[in-house]
Amino acid sequence: MSARPIVIATRESSLAMWQAEHVQALLQARGHAVSILGMTTRGDQILDRTLSKVGGKGLFVKELEAALEDGRADLAVHSLKDVPMELPEGFALACVMEREDPHDAWVSPRYASLADLPPGAVVGTSSLRRQVLLQALRPDLKIEPLRGNVNTRLRKLDEGQYDGIVLAAAGLKRLGLQDRIRHVFPADTMLPAAGQGALGIEIRADRPDLVQILAPLAHARTWQTVTAERAISRCMGGSCSMPLAAHGVWQGGELHLQAAWGDENAPQAPLIRAELAAVVTDLESADLLGQRVAQLLQGRGAQVRGN
Repeated sequence: MSARPIVIATRESSLAMWQAEHVQALLQARGHAVSILGMTTRGDQILDRTLSKVGGKGLFVKELEAALEDGRADLAVHSLKDVPMELPEGFALACVMEREDPHDAWVSPRYASLADLPPGAVVGTSSLRRQVLLQALRPDLKIEPLRGNVNTRLRKLDEGQYDGIVLAAAGLKRLGLQDRIRHVFPADTMLPAAGQGALGIEIRADRPDLVQILAPLAHARTWQTVTAERAISRCMGGSCSMPLAAHGVWQGGELHLQAAWGDENAPQAPLIRAELAAVVTDLESADLLGQRVAQLLQGRGAQVRGN
């Protein structure tokens, strides 16, 4: 048992709080005292520009890492798709939990699916990945930026600013908003982001005691899957300023890994795709599979970006 309460640093959005409280409940069930430190991050404060223009999704984690570094907190719970591919020196990903639905969801009060939209309809997303995938499916649509937490995005939709929006199915389900989902995109239509639907727990690298405490919460297959997905993104110079999708699915002992890359400067250009399958038994073999898929993408013309 831990001698003093474990403190979880989290953003204060409803989804981030749900994630922190979920981890808190799991640890409390194992006899640990756990408290939550709510924080507002730069990513939460800057809502008038897309993340790719103001520093990427790492804006959501830097303040939480500062709290870990100075001892105000022990853990930070993140949506893995928001976590930079390379953690700063002195930090470690100590646990990846079992994945929720990794797919994207279509949300619209008027239109049951993307196919029902009339030409020129306005779809909201600030994800470059979703933007290029949507434009590949429906080049006649108008894709407009959409920032804010889940409830803010839904409010903007309900106010009529958009004909429909695309959100992560996992977030809607975790918040009990699954009734807002009109359609879940299959992966062969909208390939998910690396790590989407999975929660990762970050700690300082010098806290092996926490690794031991968190071990029962880890899910090996999810961890291996997202490691492979994130390896693709890392090798491509991955950040949210790049439209890249990466998604792995287990079939027996093999991990089938797919990726799609688009050029936001040439949205009408066809997506570059790659996929491979391999036997994966640990994080090292998962990472190697991701590297191989990234090499395929590059060989087919995908461009590596700087962070």
